[in-house]
Amino acid sequence: MAGGSNNVARMSPRQRMINLMYIILTAMLALNVSSDVLNGFSQVQAGLQKTTDNLSAKNAAQFQYLKQLYEENPQKTAPWLAKGTEVSQRSDSLYNTLEILKVAIARQADGPGADYRHLINNDDLEASSAWMLNPVSQRGKKLREAIDAYRTFIAANIADPDKRKAVEQLLSTTVTAPKGTVGAVTWEQVNFENMPVIAAVTFLTHLQTNLRQAESEAMTSIINAIDMGDVRVNSLNAYVIPQSTMIMQGGRYSADIVLAAIDTTNRPRIYVGGREIKGGHYEFSPGSTGTFDYSGYIEVLKADGSLSKYPFKSSYTVIEPMATISPTMMNVLYAGIDNPISISAPGVPMSAINASMTNGSLTRSGDHWVARSSSVGSEAQITVSATLDGRTVQLGAMTFRVRKLPDPLPFIAYKDASGNTQHYKGSPKRLSKAALMNAFGLGAALDDGVLNISYQVVSFSTIFYDSMGNAIPENSAGGSFSPRQVEQFKRLKVGKRFFISEIKAKGPDGITRDIPPMEVVLN
Repeated sequence: MAGGSNNVARMSPRQRMINLMYIILTAMLALNVSSDVLNGFSQVQAGLQKTTDNLSAKNAAQFQYLKQLYEENPQKTAPWLAKGTEVSQRSDSLYNTLEILKVAIARQADGPGADYRHLINNDDLEASSAWMLNPVSQRGKKLREAIDAYRTFIAANIADPDKRKAVEQLLSTTVTAPKGTVGAVTWEQVNFENMPVIAAVTFLTHLQTNLRQAESEAMTSIINAIDMGDVRVNSLNAYVIPQSTMIMQGGRYSADIVLAAIDTTNRPRIYVGGREIKGGHYEFSPGSTGTFDYSGYIEVLKADGSLSKYPFKSSYTVIEPMATISPTMMNVLYAGIDNPISISAPGVPMSAINASMTNGSLTRSGDHWVARSSSVGSEAQITVSATLDGRTVQLGAMTFRVRKLPDPLPFIAYKDASGNTQHYKGSPKRLSKAALMNAFGLGAALDDGVLNISYQVVSFSTIFYDSMGNAIPENSAGGSFSPRQVEQFKRLKVGKRFFISEIKAKGPDGITRDIPPMEVVLN
């Protein structure tokens, strides 16, 4: 090997072959992985496999405990069992995928009958690359994507933020390119490219261990969450819960008597006035009006066989049947129109109230009533009752006088400068001639702030005066100004006046009445 070109030239062919073989052997030794290192991977693989098996057994026990909780209380535990089932199924699915890859890589190195626990060609540098980095199957990329999806899913089932963060780091697929690497590298390249088969199998077992650890954290979080919404108590108290503390005579008093934080396997005994109440539901019919008190106690058998008593007190009020009946707009009923009526009874829901009326009809609209009567001068009686506990109870009655609607007042409707409709109701106010010429006729209404009712003008007359003081009457065309009346309007001068009389108007009650005349004065 030593010497210059002359020495090489003087070497025999045999020596040259020996030197070349030496160079090739040195290169192979440089590429070969130390047997100690390979043995170390085997030991790590065996240790990780044992840890994984232990975690798998633990997770199976946790899931079995979750199913036991469901059997004891299905209604409370059902949503948590569903979460635990999904965690178990998805974890097993990914675990089995990793197991299949371990077997496949081992067979790639040792042949069809290979066992990844006892590898023969454990230093094979091609098996993991050929199987995981195949550009067609892209098994390494698919595995990375599956781990990413599982990490997101499992982290969502861990309530503790610190443990969630630890699991996310445990299953992270983020990698840093080795020194001297040009360009970006993927997670699968870092872990499977030119990697001895024993190292690749050990890495997959490591992933299985991390997977089972993440599953354990999620399962623990789910089991702990089952009782998270329960209220913890350190005292026992008796409570009386009445449906109402106000009862009408003839009605029924109803109340639930309960003990907070009772044990369903040791139900308490309840006594009121020395008499045991079965089921904790206390009910009776009061006989007289007034406020009454009652008391009792709840008796609980303790674990040591002794009895504990928890006293309670409550009261109720019995009132006379009564109802409040009042007209919404007025103190009487007016014939021929809808009279809004308000009906209520203290302590009685509106849905339980019924009402009827004599000398007319009474209809209901939601919580309001409408009374309608047509017989003027007579009386109408509204009677109110209520359905309580399946029985009809009379609450009261009220009598109303039925009156005719008051007479309306006439007006001339016209448009002001803004286009709004105005009502001219006569002197001392004045009306412009332009407004008069644009008016269609005469209207009438009852507008006293209480009743707002429109009437139909049937007919009317206008009276004008000529220069000699002679009266010139003109008749209308129904409720509208007649052409002759309009001609008279055109002749009027500023400051002149005329009268509208003999006004007849018909109300919603169907009655036609004579209403007062009005004087019109022009500007």
